[in-house]
Amino acid sequence: MKEQFKKDGYIILKNFFSKEEISRIYTEARNLFALQIERVLSKKVDINDKDSFEQAMFDLFNADFETFVNTGKQAQHLISLHHLATDPKVIDVLKTLGYEFPMIGVRPSMQFNSRYLSKGGSHWKLGAHQDWRTGQGSLDSIVMWFPMVDCGEALGSLQILPASHKDGLLKSDTSGYLGSIQEELPEESFIQTEFEVGDLLIFSAFLVHRSGDNVTKNIRWSIQLRYNNMAEQTFKERGFPMPYIYKPEADLVTPNFPKKEQLEEIFA
Repeated sequence: MKEQFKKDGYIILKNFFSKEEISRIYTEARNLFALQIERVLSKKVDINDKDSFEQAMFDLFNADFETFVNTGKQAQHLISLHHLATDPKVIDVLKTLGYEFPMIGVRPSMQFNSRYLSKGGSHWKLGAHQDWRTGQGSLDSIVMWFPMVDCGEALGSLQILPASHKDGLLKSDTSGYLGSIQEELPEESFIQTEFEVGDLLIFSAFLVHRSGDNVTKNIRWSIQLRYNNMAEQTFKERGFPMPYIYKPEADLVTPNFPKKEQLEEIFA
């Protein structure tokens, strides 16, 4: 596995996770959105009726964008998601690939990509990029990506450029998520990935990849985990930089909240 990873910059492990543990996260995420769908749209939805539930997701997005965004942010903090990121079998794979001191590079990320969950046509489909530019961690930084639904070309599964992790950090128009590589890339060399629930893609943070084109009316639900190797020499020499900044809002998000009476009721 290690030799193939070093050569190609990626590996795909079939049936790495059980369908049950992925389903647990997928269910909790949908239940989270269902709470706000009921509040904002005044209707209950069956999360297992994919088409009607995802239509309700689109309706929530259009009816109350701020609530949709906040719910999406909260989904990043599901306990089941973070539990999976520290699963012993995940750590074992990292050590198999040569990680002496594995560390979570950034909090786990859940994505729900669809052209119907996008303002101005952005954020749902990323052009060719390298994840290291946004993480700037160890040179052997690893990304683990997997869908929570069966995912192939029609749903916009990732397209990867094998062995591109050895080409260095390529020029990009920005260091942000909307950035795309400006150098010419061999279009015919991109590989379309295909996944069943439980499959896992592991790739170097320097591997060039991009979103596929989700031509369906469904959402591409996926998860991304990133890891650094704290023992990697250049990372140590750079003093372990952390470009991701997490900080609280300076002011109350909900003005004049909470009232004393509300707290008394909660703790009665």
